[in-house]
Amino acid sequence: MIIKDSTIDGGKGFDWGKVSAEYAKYRDIYPQEFYQKILDLGLCKDSQKILDLGTGTGVLPRNLYCYGGKWVGTDISAEQIAQAKRLSVGMDIDYEVAATEDIGFPTDSFDVITACQCFWYFDHAHVMPNLYRMLKPNGKLLVLYMAWLPYEDEIAGKSEDLVLKYSPAWSGARETVHPIQIPALYQQKFDLIHHEEYRLNVHFTRDSWHGRMKACRGVGASLSKEELKAWESEHLKLLSEIAPVEFDVKHYAALAELQAKK
Repeated sequence: MIIKDSTIDGGKGFDWGKVSAEYAKYRDIYPQEFYQKILDLGLCKDSQKILDLGTGTGVLPRNLYCYGGKWVGTDISAEQIAQAKRLSVGMDIDYEVAATEDIGFPTDSFDVITACQCFWYFDHAHVMPNLYRMLKPNGKLLVLYMAWLPYEDEIAGKSEDLVLKYSPAWSGARETVHPIQIPALYQQKFDLIHHEEYRLNVHFTRDSWHGRMKACRGVGASLSKEELKAWESEHLKLLSEIAPVEFDVKHYAALAELQAKK
């Protein structure tokens, strides 16, 4: 499914289904510290009912499943949901193909709603009241994000430069450490009760970093076959010149915890 948004990548279309296999193999990269921050907030565990928006291949539900929450994951991409189901065999996780704007679970269904790496894709004027409706009283909306730091890490910076060579309007570039921006309209129904930003290192091999970069929106999800082949050739050559066989890439992570108003 091709998605186009004038505020993202200059309106260039992208399709997560094109990279769902790479997403499944290379995007399950959050270190334990990332998950521990969630657990330390008392969220996503102990029989809580949780809705994970934009679940992709189910990374969040799968990695937090052992802590006892009851998960539902939704995603606009049927290919991503297919991968999530494949990777979740043996786990009692429900997955549905649905755009966040079209979700219609009953009122007071969830203790927690999570949105990891996807919050900026939503039509917030439409989505915000529905999220509030689906949360139980005092329920939590948890927005999560992690990104490499191109100005602080040579491998990340030069890999990002190569993405911009092929996708110059890609708006996922040039990240620095900052809080997650929550649209002002959420103040109507939610209180921002906690936010946190922290640095962390993520370990890669040349192959896994190449795969992670290929799975990003500006590469595999949007380039033509010919462009992708050329990008892959250049990126593999770049890594052979600047990257050891294994290495850490500097990242930062951020979270914003919002509580539904009474």
